[in-house]
Amino acid sequence: MTTEKKPRSFWKELPLLILIALALALVIKTFLVQAFSIPSDSMQNTLQRGDRVLVDKLTPWFGSKPERGEVVVFHDPGGWLNEVPTPAPNPVQKVLSWIGLMPSAEEKDLIKRVIAVGGDTVECKGTGPVKVNGKALKEDAYLFPGNTPCGDRPFGPIKVPEGRIWVMGDHRQDSLDSRYHQDLKGNGTVSEDEVVGRAFTIAWPVNRWSLLPVPDTFDRPGLSQAMAAAPAALGLAGAVPIVLWRRRRVLAKVPANVAVGATGKEPRDS
Repeated sequence: MTTEKKPRSFWKELPLLILIALALALVIKTFLVQAFSIPSDSMQNTLQRGDRVLVDKLTPWFGSKPERGEVVVFHDPGGWLNEVPTPAPNPVQKVLSWIGLMPSAEEKDLIKRVIAVGGDTVECKGTGPVKVNGKALKEDAYLFPGNTPCGDRPFGPIKVPEGRIWVMGDHRQDSLDSRYHQDLKGNGTVSEDEVVGRAFTIAWPVNRWSLLPVPDTFDRPGLSQAMAAAPAALGLAGAVPIVLWRRRRVLAKVPANVAVGATGKEPRDS
């Protein structure tokens, strides 16, 4: 006589479910997506103080680099937040931030918009506009109303080193961004290694939910002429040895008694 095994009660399963949920949350926070809180007004009106954004941490693992126009979260490069005190989190906040359900209260992170990337030349004179590689940006779509493109800090021209980015807040007159840190290491630029990821959506509060797309001005033709020419140059460079190799194969097939001039015709490729 066999006895049926009774299913375990929900309360006995609950600890295991919680453990699995916490493990999944930790994996998601570490490798996929993390929540961050907006602590200041420097990205108004795109982002408001208290907004919660979700940051994509996955694509950098596959070699993705910050692009112009993206809103990115990055670690303090050194000296940017010296004057900002870090609040002491309570035990509950520590646990929730550790698993990614709350933004970390201990990390010193910033959020700004990428204006220029490695190899670009960026500048802003007088009241603007901001120019990248000589092309003026049309920033009306995201610039805080009443602000000028330079705010009160004209700059440049500055050549952004490879592997670094130039960042600015959308609220130019209330953002201590790359313009204000040119006396530090990197001359105001931020290393790509310091970038946590791209903020792609406002997740909270619910009435503020929206995506954070790249503005059209960063997709205009000619903004990165040097980069656009690079694939063609590389393609040409790669094609030359292939053509020469194929030419040698064709000539190697020609019989020794056949020569140009012996018949008055060049041998044809068969």
